[in-house]
This record gives sequence, C-alpha cells and structure tokens, in this order.
Amino acid sequence: MELLQQKIVNEGKVLSDTVLKVDSFLNHQIDPELMLALGKEYAARFADCGITKILTLESSGIAPATMAGLELKVPVIFARKRKSLTLVDQLYSAKVYSFTKKETNEISVSKDYLSEKDVVLIIDDFLANGQAVLGLLDIVEQADAKLAGVGIVIEKGFQNGGNQFRERGIRVESLAIISSLENGMVRFKEEETVR
Repeated sequence: MELLQQKIVNEGKVLSDTVLKVDSFLNHQIDPELMLALGKEYAARFADCGITKILTLESSGIAPATMAGLELKVPVIFARKRKSLTLVDQLYSAKVYSFTKKETNEISVSKDYLSEKDVVLIIDDFLANGQAVLGLLDIVEQADAKLAGVGIVIEKGFQNGGNQFRERGIRVESLAIISSLENGMVRFKEEETVR
C-alpha cells in the first residue's frame, strides 16, 4: 500500500536492523486519515469472507481495527493485556511474549463477545516473530470461531512471523512488508511476491 509506505519512509525512524519506530502515526500519535485508508484497504481485501468480528490486541491495533470494523460494519474486540475489575471471569486467555518489551502478558477477551458463530479477522500493527498473532489465534480457537485471516499494518518480512502463518495455510494480508532495515534504510518487499 503506497500511502503507508510513504508514511513509513517519511516519518518512520530506523532504530536498529530490527526496530522501526512509527509512533508519529501508528502507535503513539495516530494519523486518522491514514487509519481510515487502512480500514478501507482491509475491508476491500476481506470483503468476501463474511466477517462478523474483528479481533485485535490493545493498544496499537485498535485504531486500524476500528476503521476496518467501520468499513465492514462489524464490532471490534480488543484483547486486554491487564485484567480490570469488570473483566474477571468467563474469559478466553492466552500468553503473549513481547520481544520489544521483553515481557510476557496474559491477554484476555470476554466470552460474551466471541463464539463459534463468529468469523474473525485478526488485525495487528506489527508482525515480526508472530507472538501477538499466535495469542490471538489461540483465543479464536478457544471460542471455536472461524478465522477469516490476519491483517497486518507493517510486517517485518525478514523475521519469521509471516512465513510461519502462511506455511500453516493462514491468509495473511500485510499492507507494508519490510524486507530490510539494514544501514538505517527501509526497504520494502515487492507486494506481488507475497500475495
């Protein structure tokens, strides 16, 4: 998706060969116009899947997932990383390790909002090693829901996450796939090679 790639090049900051900082438009400050464009793109790519729910992980996946939900006219559920006083029982839960934060979180979704009747689209901001998506897949499986696919804003194509899901037959639609962050430069994988 060219608009997203331009935003990454113009505003993203390469911190190392594996870390890209995009907090000026995606995961700290949010560019609403870009999020709307991402939502429309996901809606177009998954239009024929009969999606009934979108599942994401707090907090950076919420904005693109919400815009996709608006376009697809379906509710968006976000898995919480911390339990609250109102979210204590009747939960689907999974453990997710964050390589960026070097910590494991237990994520949870209320059983009230996800069931075997649902067709779920998972949306997340980044896909690197795939830990967040694995946790969300676990929750979809616990609910006996059907998975339509996974939508990713930015995939680090030089890490294993995307390939492990594609090899399992899971549909992964990444809007920007980075092939390298070496020498402080963002290089994108050609879209045709992964679709």
